[in-house]
Amino acid sequence: MTIRTLQSDEAELFRELRLRALTESPNAFGETLQQAKAQPESYWQKLTESVTQPGGQVMVLVEHAEHIAGFAFGLFDRQDSHVGHLGGMWVDPAFRSNGIGYRLVDAIVAWAGQRHKHRLELWVTEGNHAAIRLYERCGFVDTGKRDLLPSRPGLQVIQMAIAPSKPNPLATELIDSGLFV
Repeated sequence: MTIRTLQSDEAELFRELRLRALTESPNAFGETLQQAKAQPESYWQKLTESVTQPGGQVMVLVEHAEHIAGFAFGLFDRQDSHVGHLGGMWVDPAFRSNGIGYRLVDAIVAWAGQRHKHRLELWVTEGNHAAIRLYERCGFVDTGKRDLLPSRPGLQVIQMAIAPSKPNPLATELIDSGLFV
């Protein structure tokens, strides 16, 4: 498995991955498949640019045998420069339970640490027990904040957070042990 970042010339890959994720996990994202499909090419190019600028936000990809097994975003908070966000994480069902989620979380936590973020936040759909367990095992804690999922207002999302400087021993141990290679 290889971890890499999205490149500036991969807007079509970005679009393809997002549409796959929205098709497979419609209750996990703030937009619908229909909304994403309606976006012009310029939208995808702009999003790609927003996560490929040096020193900026990032889209991390995990590749396995030339197949993208999962992705996640490291995003800046618009109100607080000391806060980052882990967003839009998705793992292809064919690769779940193989440590891809741990690798993605570790990559975004490292990104946040490199950007001197004091806090990394995420939102996860209530009832997505596998994702909540993953985040908890990686050191995230429930902040008590709740909101509605914009794409599906009948669903509630839970905010979780971690201090990026805090080590993530479980994920590091699992990856280093070779259990999830």
